Amino acid sequence: MIRKITLLSFTIGASLLFILQLMSLQLFNSDYSELSLNNAVEERPVFPNRGLIYDRNGILLVKNQPAYDLMVIPENQESFDTLELTSVLNISKQDLITQLKKAERFSNKHPSEIIRQVSKETRAFFQEKMWKYPGFYFQKKTVRDYTISIASNVLGYTSEVNQGELKGKTDYILGEMIGRQGIEKNYETILKGEKGAVFFQKDRFNRIIGPYKGGVFDIPLKPAEDLTLTIDGLLQQYGESLLQNKRGGIVAIEPNTGEVLALVSAPSFNPNLLIGRERSKNFNTLRNDTLAKPLFDRALQAEYSPGSPFKTLNALIGLQENVITPKTIFRCNKGHSYSKNAFMKCHCKVGSKNDLLRGIYNSCNTYFAKTYLGIIKSAPNPAEGVDLWKNHLKKFGLGDYLGYDLPIGKKGFIPGSSYYDSWYKKGSWGGTTIISNAIGQGEVLTTPIQMANFTATIANRGYFIKPHFKKSFTTTEKDSLYAKNYTLIDTKHFETVIEGMHQVVEKGTAKIARIKGIEVCGKTGTVENFIRLNGEKTQLTDHSIFIAFAPKEDPKIAITVFVENGYWGGRWAAPIASLMIEKYLTGNVKRKWLENRMLEGSLLKEYAKPTSGIPFTINE
Repeated sequence: MIRKITLLSFTIGASLLFILQLMSLQLFNSDYSELSLNNAVEERPVFPNRGLIYDRNGILLVKNQPAYDLMVIPENQESFDTLELTSVLNISKQDLITQLKKAERFSNKHPSEIIRQVSKETRAFFQEKMWKYPGFYFQKKTVRDYTISIASNVLGYTSEVNQGELKGKTDYILGEMIGRQGIEKNYETILKGEKGAVFFQKDRFNRIIGPYKGGVFDIPLKPAEDLTLTIDGLLQQYGESLLQNKRGGIVAIEPNTGEVLALVSAPSFNPNLLIGRERSKNFNTLRNDTLAKPLFDRALQAEYSPGSPFKTLNALIGLQENVITPKTIFRCNKGHSYSKNAFMKCHCKVGSKNDLLRGIYNSCNTYFAKTYLGIIKSAPNPAEGVDLWKNHLKKFGLGDYLGYDLPIGKKGFIPGSSYYDSWYKKGSWGGTTIISNAIGQGEVLTTPIQMANFTATIANRGYFIKPHFKKSFTTTEKDSLYAKNYTLIDTKHFETVIEGMHQVVEKGTAKIARIKGIEVCGKTGTVENFIRLNGEKTQLTDHSIFIAFAPKEDPKIAITVFVENGYWGGRWAAPIASLMIEKYLTGNVKRKWLENRMLEGSLLKEYAKPTSGIPFTINE
């Protein structure tokens, strides 16, 4: 009897243990649950709409439109009418077969894309026939829709994550959209949201029969955040129209906040070209245009000699280092002889006597050559002198990345003693060797956004706030972002330079930039332009440059305009800058004669000269 009881107890215990183990596998073991889902339940992702993008005034710049990708799960696939499918989808039989084989290689159990971004009409027609095509289904997502064809260089673009990228992007799946450039890339985390998932129950024939468990296990998506930019959409659009048929850049900044009001790169492209099924074809066309380079952001990536606007910085350094005072006078005889048989030309008349104010608005090369030499000689030796000069310039945001919130850019270049020691024999060079730096024509390189930033620094009387494109920030972000970056120049020194810039517009080289009722401060520049043509260094028409801010007191806008092959600064850059200022500050442009000249003006013939095969002249 005892043996029977013992045997019965053992049997019952073993059975209970088996049942508990089975329950553990079914209810608590995640691996078993996943295995069950793979066999009986199908998971499909649900993508949130990407966040909308607005300009600073609430104008919608980027929205979404629905798109449908035809997907397939190979193991669920059965024989089907290939001819009908290819006819409906407007693809070849071979392309369809290729995509199906590709899907099988990727995964037999997981979905793969067969054809992307099917039209709503095609999807609706095909939807009625879906029962004929087991394993196929449509996955809804959204693609971008650019409401105004502007600011493509700022906004960037999106495209689908590819198989190669999935290895390093665990939170993405095949076919999901990702920001590739510009704001779309930099603020990807904000704009994409978090995808969810829905689960479907399958029968023993692998056919979907309805939601799994009534949808209780579905994962809700997390909506994306909308984004407001600092860009003024109307000002951006106006700037792009002014640079039609020209190459160059415009950067406008609000000095007291660092907010970028406009960032124009020309030539540009319609951002809608990079959405839809023709995206790859259009992208390759844009990329292969090696002459106009529409994908190259000249406002952020192009490095130019700054030309005469750089004289304002040398003036400030000279004042700070007690090399000059506002009353210091230098005599100019149509230029400056700085060594034997070495002469720097100038537009001043013979015998001109310029103080600092006249030196700025007359753009006297002699004045700033002597100022620069004084800066170099103020130190014990030229190496220390040029490093002193460089340290000042770095505080204006030159020679390094500014740290703005777009993923591309260039550092520019400010040479120091180490550079010249490597270029020349150490100890064999001096101020006269590098005299071109005095007038912004030496080794110095700047980007348009750097030039706009140092213009804003002058407008602020000695500090800048890092340029940025996102309008709203958290308190922590704002405290960091809006920190004032001070130069090494005393505030008092800026007033003479600012007045000189005001006189440039009132009676100097930029009288065309005058705006009734607005005190504009500016500086023109003309920069020599060389390329390699047939293996030889060839000079082309000079670049046209203008920096400006307004109003003189309490500035609301600082701007740089750079027009390639535009010749002297007053021809193209200064008029365009003044029109942008007038448009922004008043909302209207009254000087229609000037506006029409800029809108209708073209430099395409100038750009065609190097490749024409015909002898050409420059600076006409």
